[in-house]
Amino acid sequence: MTDLVSALFTTIQNNEMVHNHECVVKASKLVGEILKVLQRKGFIGAFEYIENGRGGLFKVQLLGRVNRSSPIRPRMNVKAGRYEFFEQQYLPGRGVGVIVVTTPKGVMSHDEAKKLKTGGRLLGYVY
Repeated sequence: MTDLVSALFTTIQNNEMVHNHECVVKASKLVGEILKVLQRKGFIGAFEYIENGRGGLFKVQLLGRVNRSSPIRPRMNVKAGRYEFFEQQYLPGRGVGVIVVTTPKGVMSHDEAKKLKTGGRLLGYVY
């Protein structure tokens, strides 16, 4: 796979389904920022960077809290006041799960983007 973001969300979903305690994904700056958001929200545990001479890998500790993890394709633009619509579309209920968004202020959850009143692009969701 060349889309590392889609590979990240798919790998997390597949490894959670078979009850693995950790998984390995290819590394990039964007993948690292997404992992930080998921860690802050409590969906994954610690993760570490492993250098392999070909771009590196992230070893991610899974906590068994992910029921669904998926990339959002195509990556849609969202204005600051339109997060409610996408919450209803992708998440099972209000206050359950997180949509990961990339904004001019960095990668963050949709809740953080709402508080900062900034728009961005949707990357994926986890609940």
